[in-house]
Amino acid sequence: MFAGSIVALITPFEGGRVDVTALRKLVKWHIDNGTEGLVPVGTTGEAPALSKAEHEQVVEVVCYEAGGQIPVIAGSGSNNTNDAIEYTKHAEKAGADGVLHVTGYYNRPSAEGIFQHFSALNSVTDLPIVVYNIPPRVIVDILPETMARLSQLDAVIGVKDATGDLARPLQERSLISGEFSFLSGEDATAVAYNVNGGNGCISVVANAAPKLSAEMQQACARHDYKEALRLQRQLMPLIDALFIEPNPGGVKYANALLNLCTEECRLPIVEITDETKALIGAAMRDAELI
Repeated sequence: MFAGSIVALITPFEGGRVDVTALRKLVKWHIDNGTEGLVPVGTTGEAPALSKAEHEQVVEVVCYEAGGQIPVIAGSGSNNTNDAIEYTKHAEKAGADGVLHVTGYYNRPSAEGIFQHFSALNSVTDLPIVVYNIPPRVIVDILPETMARLSQLDAVIGVKDATGDLARPLQERSLISGEFSFLSGEDATAVAYNVNGGNGCISVVANAAPKLSAEMQQACARHDYKEALRLQRQLMPLIDALFIEPNPGGVKYANALLNLCTEECRLPIVEITDETKALIGAAMRDAELI
């Protein structure tokens, strides 16, 4: 089971290349500040803009630096099933504790195609698989009935839910027997998702506010939702500001304010505007992060 505050880790760049020194520093910083899991090379990690060699390098560095202190769930998804299999095999070799798999973008598979994709992944790995359901980016929604079917595969142990539908954990829990990780993929509704049966969040804002994010998830775990909501209200201005422009432009700027890395992104993601920078800076100050 994966649970708690899990960061959708950025990939730092310097001069067009992966900044390995900054990446190592980020991993240590997250461990020191209470983050309970790392997800490298996902959407926030700009996986679509990385070469295969860079993708594998980032996974290897993060796994090495984490050193088993907290779990690493390596982004390994692709709309090409064969590529997804290769990334999964590499993540296992690198020492990852699990893999995160999106599917469907551009292909628009049927429910049966989604199942067969994950069935193929299930057949080649012993790593736990987290299903990434994010219809706004991939068009296809993995409906509760399909999620329940996927949960019957030995390796599939959870979902990162970025549907924005707060009924999903309730619907899926009624269909899925046994242990299953219900992880929100939406910072703005993370507490509400946990109230409805979730047990954590794969978070963007945790890149800039790991301690507050971890405290919020810990409050949820002990069912202290009053405290969890207080912490989420503290984070909301920053969450809103980070998503004014395409992710991860905003959160990379926030990390630059913390002197953790540059704000450099890869095209087609561009530098955020001065107006958005001002809002992020103000939100960071209000949250007492800088």
